[in-house]
Amino acid sequence: MRFGVVVFPGSNCDADCYHVIDKVLAEPVEYLWHGDRDLKEVDCVILPGGFSYGDYLRVGAIARFSPVMEKVLEHAAGGGLVIGICNGFQILTEVGLLPGALVRNPSLKFQCHNTRLRVERNDLPFTSLYKKKEIVEIPIAHGEGSFVADEETLELLEKENRVVFRYCDENGEINGISNPNGSLNNIAGICNEKGNVLGMMPHPERCAEEILGGLDGEILFRSLAGWRQGGDVA
Repeated sequence: MRFGVVVFPGSNCDADCYHVIDKVLAEPVEYLWHGDRDLKEVDCVILPGGFSYGDYLRVGAIARFSPVMEKVLEHAAGGGLVIGICNGFQILTEVGLLPGALVRNPSLKFQCHNTRLRVERNDLPFTSLYKKKEIVEIPIAHGEGSFVADEETLELLEKENRVVFRYCDENGEINGISNPNGSLNNIAGICNEKGNVLGMMPHPERCAEEILGGLDGEILFRSLAGWRQGGDVA
């Protein structure tokens, strides 16, 4: 599996993602500059967290017009893998690869702490090494991470089983107390119809080594690294 990490002006998790792929997984990885139209034949594109273009206008609003995003759209349309983490998730909604939007946390505060997630699907390239309904701990770091959508879109996401992660408590219960940012239906991550595009607010790259306090995020990247066309895990 060959990975590409997109670098926008204001990205601050690009090196973290690169490190996990390069040093932890020992998989081939390339940086992809936002102004280029070359994905360097990667299999999986990572849109990292940060503050692309300084979050001017609104989060992800300018990054979606970057030249590289034209190729990311083509890559996704052809079945290529794309994962957007935090700001990357925001960009995916702005560019139309995922529905809904990410808005200000109701607290109006930047939330930066560990959260528990319930894995709703383990049949995707991103989650194949998790157990279904497994509870994992992955940190968040965002000021605008509240997932919102109209009622019709929410119903469609639930009907098509496109919610991949939900915020939960230690028992896997979905409730308001375990929801750190007011996301509707406790949604922490969703996928597109084909299941090859994932957007998630929590940061798996920040819990991919023991020294960081856990390996729950490493499982996501190992799932991707082991994925083969047709759904076979190496």
